[in-house]
Amino acid sequence: MGGLGNLWYAMEMDEVLRKLKVGINGLTKKEVERRLQKYGYNELKEKKRRTALHMFLDQFKDIFMLLLIVATIFSVVIGYYETLMEPTKGIETYTDAITIGVIVILCALAGFVQEYKAEKAVEALKKLAAPEARAIRDGREVTIPAREVVPGDILILETGDHVPADARIIEAVELKTNEAVLTGESTPIKKEVTVVKEDAPISERKNMVYSGTHIVYGRGKAVVVATGMNTEFGKIAEMVQTAEEERTPLQRKLDRFASKLAKLVVGVCVLIFALEAFEVAMYGWKVEGFIQAFMSSIALAISAVPEGLPAIVTITLALGAREFAKRNAIVRRLASAETLGAVTVICSDKTGTLTKGEMTVRKIYVNDKVIEVTGVGYEPKGKFIIGNDAIKPEEDLSLLLRIGALCNNARIERNDQSNTWRVVGDPTEGALLVSAAKAGIKLEEFEKLYPRIGEVVFTSERKRMTTIHTAQEGTKVAYMKGAPEVVLERCNRVLVNGKEVKLTEKTKRKILEMNDKFANEALRVLGMAYKTLPEGIREFNEKTIEEDLVFVGLQGMIDPPREEAIEAIKTCQEAGIKTVMITGDHKLTAVAIAKEIGIMQKGNIVLTGGQLDKMAQEELEKIVENVTVYARVSPEHKLKIVNALKAKGHIVAMTGDGVNDAPAVKTADIGVAMGITGTDVTKEASDLVLTDDNFATIVKAVEQGRTIYDNIRKYARFLLACNFDELLVIGTFAILGGIFGEEMFPLPLLPAMILWINLVTDGAPAVALALDPPEKGVMKRKPRKPEEGILHGMLAFVIASFLLQSAGTFLVFALEYYVWPAHGFGTNATLNEARTAAFVQAAMFELFVVWNCRSETRSIWRMRKDAFKNKYFVISDIIGILLTLAICYIPVTQQMFHLVPLTQTDLLYIIGVSSWGFLVIPELFMKNQ
Repeated sequence: MGGLGNLWYAMEMDEVLRKLKVGINGLTKKEVERRLQKYGYNELKEKKRRTALHMFLDQFKDIFMLLLIVATIFSVVIGYYETLMEPTKGIETYTDAITIGVIVILCALAGFVQEYKAEKAVEALKKLAAPEARAIRDGREVTIPAREVVPGDILILETGDHVPADARIIEAVELKTNEAVLTGESTPIKKEVTVVKEDAPISERKNMVYSGTHIVYGRGKAVVVATGMNTEFGKIAEMVQTAEEERTPLQRKLDRFASKLAKLVVGVCVLIFALEAFEVAMYGWKVEGFIQAFMSSIALAISAVPEGLPAIVTITLALGAREFAKRNAIVRRLASAETLGAVTVICSDKTGTLTKGEMTVRKIYVNDKVIEVTGVGYEPKGKFIIGNDAIKPEEDLSLLLRIGALCNNARIERNDQSNTWRVVGDPTEGALLVSAAKAGIKLEEFEKLYPRIGEVVFTSERKRMTTIHTAQEGTKVAYMKGAPEVVLERCNRVLVNGKEVKLTEKTKRKILEMNDKFANEALRVLGMAYKTLPEGIREFNEKTIEEDLVFVGLQGMIDPPREEAIEAIKTCQEAGIKTVMITGDHKLTAVAIAKEIGIMQKGNIVLTGGQLDKMAQEELEKIVENVTVYARVSPEHKLKIVNALKAKGHIVAMTGDGVNDAPAVKTADIGVAMGITGTDVTKEASDLVLTDDNFATIVKAVEQGRTIYDNIRKYARFLLACNFDELLVIGTFAILGGIFGEEMFPLPLLPAMILWINLVTDGAPAVALALDPPEKGVMKRKPRKPEEGILHGMLAFVIASFLLQSAGTFLVFALEYYVWPAHGFGTNATLNEARTAAFVQAAMFELFVVWNCRSETRSIWRMRKDAFKNKYFVISDIIGILLTLAICYIPVTQQMFHLVPLTQTDLLYIIGVSSWGFLVIPELFMKNQ
C-alpha cells in the first residue's frame, strides 16, 4: 500500500509537494482513483488468519495426540486380526479403536472451540482507529472514509481527530498530538512546519503526524506521505506478524513427558515381544504365535498410553480460560493460560495499568495553606481537606478553581452506559475541570457567566496560557495558568484572604519552595493568576494582558495509582514475583509512583532510556534483576529488557498497548495487551487481553494460572499412580505366561477393561479435578522453577501408589483364580470371575486414591471440610463407583468386557483391599509442608 520511501521530514515543503504532485487545492477525483489503484486502500494487511479447519487440525500437533492416533491405528489392526481369527466376532473387536478415536476427536474439538471463541472475543474488541478523515479534494473540504486516503491527500486536522495516515505538516496552529501508541510517551507533542534532521528519531520528527495517533490540541493541515502497511504503524504490524511463536513451558514439559513415556512404553513392549517371540521360537516357529506375541505387546502399549491426559489438559485449560474471562482477561492461546502461573517477572506500563491513566489534582496551595483534594480520576466527586477536616471552598479557593476551569480548552464527558467519565482534550486541563467540578463549579454555567472573548495561546516557549472573559458587571478579566515560575514573573500582587497585597520577594520564594515541594512529590504543578482589565481595552496580547497580574495559588496533579494495584503488588511480592515498572515518564515521577505502590524497595536500581541506549545487552543482563523502574523508556527498550530477563532464566509477562510495544509483547513468555487502550496490532501479538486495562487483573490471572497448573499436576499424579500398576500387572503376567503358558498365567485385565478404567471410571473424577479451587496459600509460594518437570516431587507418592495397587490386583486375582476357583482351575468361568475381581479392585483403588491426589501438601484427613468443597468431584467419584459396579451386572456390558456378577462377600473384601490406597498412602508417602 501507499508510500514513496523518502525522508519527508527532512525536505523543504515545496519539495514535498512537488514529489507528491499535489497543490493547495488537493487531489482531483480522477487522481485519487488512480492512486487508489496504485497504492491500494489505507488499511493494514492482517496476518493470514487460521481458518476454522486449520485451527482444528492444529490440535493434532500435540505429541500425546499423536501417540493416541498411533494407538488408534494399532487398535484397528488388532481388531482386524481378531476378526480374521474369529469371523463370528463383530464390531466389538473394534471397541478399543472406536473409544480412543472418540477421545482424540473430543480433545481436538474442546481445544478448537476455546481458541475459536477467544479469537472471536478479540475481534469484538477491535475498534477502527480512524473511520473517517477530512481532506481537501478538488479545492473543497470533504469527509471521506479513512481507508480511501491516498498519498498526496491534504488532511485537515483538529482537536479530537484520529490521524488516518503518515503525513507531513503543512500548517500548524498550536497543534499537539498524542503519539503514545508509537513512542510510549503519553505527553502531548507539539507539531511544527520546520524541517527536521535526517537522523531524527520518530519522537523528534515534529513536522510529521503518524497513523494511529490523535490530535489533542490545536489545528492544522498535513499532506499524506504513506498509507497502509507503509506507515510506521504498518511496518511494526508486519514485523510482528512474521515473528515465530514459541511453545509454552507447559507444552514443552508435556512434550518431554510424552517423549519419555513413549520410550518407556516402547522399551517394555519390545521386551515383552522379545520374550514371547523367544518362547514361540522354542516351540516350533509358528507364524500365528509371532502374530499373537506382537498383538500382546501392542495391547500392552495401548494400556500404558495415557489416553485421558490430552483431554484432561485441554479441559483444564478451557475451564481455566473461562475463569479468566470472568476476571476480565481473554486468553487468546489456550496453553498460555497455564504459563501465567509460572511467571517470575511482570513488566508493566505505568500509565493506565498501574495508575488510573487519569490526571487528578491532589494538592492545592492557596492563602498560604495546603489543601488536599480527595477523589481519583475524572469522576467529579471529592472533598477539600485541611488537616483532617473537610472544608467548603471559600472565596480565594473558588477563584483558583474557576481560573483552572475557564482558562481551559478541554471538556469532561460522562458515558451513561458504562457510568465512566473521560476527558476530551489535554489530560492536564481535564484534571483542572474535575477539581473545579468537585467544588460545584459547573463549566457550562460559568462559561455563560464569564464568556470567553479572547485568548493568548499556550506555547512550549511561553509555558503559559491566558484567556479573556467578560465578567457579570461588564468588566473584562484575564485568567492565566502556566508554569509557576513563569506565572510569578508576570505578577506584582498576591491574593490573601480575598485582598490583593504586594508580592514581595519573600512571598515569591515561599511560593516557589512550595512548588518544589509539590514537584518532589511527583506532582505536575500549575500556577494560577488573574487581572481585571482596564475599560476600553481592545487588543489582547502579551503586552496588554500578561503584565501586573494577581497571583492566586498552585494546583498540583498526578496520575494516581490504582488502589487495587497496590494490593496486587503486595500479592506479587508474597508470591515471589518481581514487578517492574516501565514508563515514558520522568524519573522523578516514576520513582514517586513506584514507592507509593510498593515496587521500589531499598537497594533497587532505576534506569532511564538514555542509560539503556549506552548499555550493551550483556551489561544490562548483569544488573537487570535489581532494576525495578525504567523511566523515559521508549517501546524499543522494552524488547531489550525482555531479552535480558529471559537470558537470566525468568518467565516474563510484558504489558503493552501501543503498536511499538508489539515486538516486546510477542517476545515475552506472556504478552499482555490492553483491551481498552491497546492497538489491534498489540492485541494480535498478545497471549492475554485485559478487558479492563488493570494490573490487578494480571495478578488474578497469575493465581488462576497457578491453579490450572496445580490441577494438571493433580491429574498427572493420578494418571501415573494408576497407569503404571496396569503396566506392571499386565507386563508381569505376559512374561510369566510366555514362559509357563497362558493357562497358568493369563492376563488379569483385558485391554477393554483398562480403557474403561482409564477413560470412563476415572474420567469423571479426573475432569472434576480441573474444577478444584485454588489451594490455600497458592499466592504465597515462590514461582516454580522454569526447568522443573511436571512430575517434580511426586515420585515417592507415585511409586507407593502403583506398587500397592499392583499388589492388590495380584492378590484378588490370585485368590479368585488360584486359591478358591469357583468353577475349577483354568476354566473360562473362573478366569472371568478372577478378572472381574481384579477389574473392580483396580477401579475402586483409583477412585479412592484420587482423593489424595488433590493436594501436594495435605492428605484428605488434613483437608477435612476442604476435601468436599468441589461438589463436582464428590459427585463424579460416586458416579465412578456406581458405573464400575453397574457394568458387572448389566448383560450387554458383561458380554463386552467379559465380566460376571460378584457376590456380596467378594465385594466386601475387594473394597477392603482397594481401600489400602485410601487409608495408607496419604500418611506414609505424601510430601508434607
